[in-house]
Amino acid sequence: MARSRRRRRSLLVLLVLLALVVGGLWLAATSIDRSQLLVRERCTAVVGPETFELAPDQAANAALIAGISMQRGLPARAASIALATAIQESKLRNIGHGDDAGPDSRGLFQQRPTQGWGSEEQVMDPVYATNRFFSVLEEIPHYESLPVTVAAQQVQRSAYPEAYADHEGEGKAFASALTGHSPAALNCVLKEAESAGDPVEVEGALEVSHPGLETAVEDGTLRVQAGDRKGWAVAQWAVASAKELNIDSVSFAGLSWQRSDGEWLAAGSETGTVVITVADQP
Repeated sequence: MARSRRRRRSLLVLLVLLALVVGGLWLAATSIDRSQLLVRERCTAVVGPETFELAPDQAANAALIAGISMQRGLPARAASIALATAIQESKLRNIGHGDDAGPDSRGLFQQRPTQGWGSEEQVMDPVYATNRFFSVLEEIPHYESLPVTVAAQQVQRSAYPEAYADHEGEGKAFASALTGHSPAALNCVLKEAESAGDPVEVEGALEVSHPGLETAVEDGTLRVQAGDRKGWAVAQWAVASAKELNIDSVSFAGLSWQRSDGEWLAAGSETGTVVITVADQP
């Protein structure tokens, strides 16, 4: 009888220990999940004493617009005007609908097919829409010295021309970072990647925004030969595109942005090479 009681007590102790182990593992897992749920994803750009914020999908579109401005050899002011315009028109999202003022408006710049901007399919293509915006902007004499609201209005012919001025600060901050004029000025706070990244996909996306660069893909990493301002434009393009492309880290010129940190920190990275590493399979 005593032996039976001892066995029952031993079994009970084992069950309690097992429950504690399982419970601990469960708490650890839910704690990790909860910590990810608490992350508020965002991208910020700093200019002078001011900091401005975009959602990651907006920042990725901003990076494309800035990259196309550089392709065309335009000053950073052109990117500022374009970004302020797109923030006002579409909140920097490629939307497939218009509003009361332009029910057929579409895309990043809410361009109207009925007003000669192109077909609906064309204006819904962010690359086409951005190039069309810049092609009209370039025709405006001395647009670089005009107030943002005046330059944007001459392109857009909006019913609310003063609204563009509300986004001048955001446009300037993100344009300065994404054209490489403000090194390490753009940061993104992101959750862990939901799937593995593909460096070949990153390479293809980079070619759209910053074509013609010497690149090499190896073991989950894309190495891009670019120095000085171009290097910072590429590095910050990669940070802005990190959520969309499942990028885990970006290194350049002695600094590194890690998805787990969400900011640029000192590192032993190269000056003439942007190193973009994609996320592993979760």
